[in-house]
Amino acid sequence: MSRRPFELAPTVDDLTYVHDHFAVPGRTAVVMTMGALHEGHASLIRAARERVGHKGFVIVTVFVNPLQFGAGEDLDRYPRTLEADLKIAEQAGADVVFAPSADEVYPGGQPQVRLTAGPMGERLEGASRPGHFDGMLTVVAKLLHLTRPDVALFGQKDAQQLAVIRRMVRDLNFGVEIVGVPTVREEDGLALSSRNRYLTPDERHTALALSRALFAGRDRHAAQEALRARALEVPATRARAEALSAIGESRAAADAHAVAKAAPGGPAAVRAAARLVLDDAARLDPPLELDYLALVDPSDFTEIDDDFTGEAVLAVAARVGTTRLIDNLPLTFGTLGDAS
Repeated sequence: MSRRPFELAPTVDDLTYVHDHFAVPGRTAVVMTMGALHEGHASLIRAARERVGHKGFVIVTVFVNPLQFGAGEDLDRYPRTLEADLKIAEQAGADVVFAPSADEVYPGGQPQVRLTAGPMGERLEGASRPGHFDGMLTVVAKLLHLTRPDVALFGQKDAQQLAVIRRMVRDLNFGVEIVGVPTVREEDGLALSSRNRYLTPDERHTALALSRALFAGRDRHAAQEALRARALEVPATRARAEALSAIGESRAAADAHAVAKAAPGGPAAVRAAARLVLDDAARLDPPLELDYLALVDPSDFTEIDDDFTGEAVLAVAARVGTTRLIDNLPLTFGTLGDAS
């Protein structure tokens, strides 16, 4: 089957025409971006194409939304690379790029009526960037109306953004499926970001502490879960202890049970392992200036307790030089059940 012609739609009318002319009979997917596309965005577009199939329709939006930039942030210097973006979008499988101007999206100037992210939008990123999530949700809601997708895909690197969008869609009954796509990383672990281009070589070396901290937390969690699994396999009975002692494993069994009983899942240990890496990076030249390290429940982005079970997100934000970076990893606590 021959592919549809790739289109650029700079206006709402252009988008409506292209969508109505080419979108049938398949489902429509949208990937929302602020441009400066890289492999992370390309992975989103490829996932969108896979989601809707060759009969489906994939829209990529390219719009630097002024509503989500606060005072002193990088709206003016945010990279605009539309020509390169079009090539990446087309190669990754997009059918159309909707790249409107600010006047096209907000024809009467900044909108008087906006969405609010509520308490979820005031934590972590919201505390560091007041109003950011309100501006983001306002444009996402508007773009969902304009693109009319069946499914919208967002990167898991912006974990709080993804969580807030999911909450908006659920709370306000948007008829769209929201899909999170795993973070794409450089070979050294640094999460891909349009802001990485601002980093000098020395700053980039320091910035690696973000992903290394997350990996340290993940590895500590994995080690603790392995001990819990061992505790489940080795019942703490006297007969079993005597048998293990005969082959020199009693200490290992005791350690496994001690860890499992003292800190099931170990959120505190995960935070501590990650913070050690970040503390070391604060002494580098240039230093890493930590904004936050958090281990949160993705349903509301509140900190989890040590007895928490279920999905969690280990998130970090920091500044290196003049560049602010974020990263996160998903973790699961308590999947092995109670080791008592």
